Amino acid sequence: MNCGSTSAVCLRGLAAVLLVAAVSAQGQMTPAATPGATTNPMLPSFEVATIKPAMGGVAGFVTTSGGRMKCAFCNLDMLLFYAFDVQPYQIVGAPEWGHHADGYSIDAIPPDSSELRNLKLSSPTSALTNEQREMLKSLLMERFQLKFHRESEIGAVYVLTRGNGELKLHAPKDKDSSPAVWMSNDGLTGQNASMPMLVVRLSGILQRPVLDESGLSGSFDFKSALFGVDPKAEYQDIVASILTSVQEMGLKLKASKGPVETIVIDHIERPSPN
Repeated sequence: MNCGSTSAVCLRGLAAVLLVAAVSAQGQMTPAATPGATTNPMLPSFEVATIKPAMGGVAGFVTTSGGRMKCAFCNLDMLLFYAFDVQPYQIVGAPEWGHHADGYSIDAIPPDSSELRNLKLSSPTSALTNEQREMLKSLLMERFQLKFHRESEIGAVYVLTRGNGELKLHAPKDKDSSPAVWMSNDGLTGQNASMPMLVVRLSGILQRPVLDESGLSGSFDFKSALFGVDPKAEYQDIVASILTSVQEMGLKLKASKGPVETIVIDHIERPSPN
C-alpha cells in the first residue's frame, strides 16, 4: 500500500492493514542493527521456515503453542511492519510490489533452544513476541536479502494524557480475551486493551507517533461513539473526530514535538519460494 497523500481512503486502508493483526503492547522499536547488513549473528533465527506465494484472502499472523508462527496472505508491507514493530509511515523505500494485496504464506518454527518452544497457549493468538519479531527480521534479511538503516529526527507527535472529564475506561469483561483495539464509523473500541496498545493504534491512524503519558496501567474495555466520519472526509476532519473520540473516553491528545524514527529500506528482493 503506497500512501503518498493524507487522504481518508488511504488512512483507512492503512488502518485496515494493521487491524488484521495484533499490535505489540510495547510499541517500541528493537535495538539498531548494523546498517546495510544482510545477516546478523546477534539476531535469533527460526529453525525451519517455508515461504510460498499466496493470492488473496484474510491476512494475518497466528502464533501457536511451541512458538510456531504462521502468516497468511501477508504482503511485504505487513512483514516489515511486524518485524520492526512500526507504523506504515515509518517505512521508507519499500518497493511497489511490496504494497500489493498478493503476498506470502509463511510457516516458521523456532529452534529447540528457544524459550518459545515452552510457550503454551490455550488457543492461537496473533500477538508476536519480541523474539518472534527478531526472528522475522532475520528471515527477511536472509530470504528477502533485506538491507536497511535507521534514521531519527525531531518531528510532530501526539501525547496521550488524562483529560478533565470522567474516565470512561472499564475493567475487561473477559480478562482472557485477545487484546484488541479497532475503529469504525461508530467509534474507537477497545477489548481488554492497554494504553500502549491504544497509542499504537492511534499512531497508525494519525500517521504520527503517539506517546503514552496517561499514567494508566492494566487493560480496559472502552467504546467511544463520537468517531463517525464520512469515508470521503479530509484528513483534518478525521483527526478532529479522533481527538473528540479520545476526549469522550476521558483522555486527551495534545500535539507536541518528539523523536520520529524511520526504517529506510536500502535493498530488498522477492524471495525464492520453498
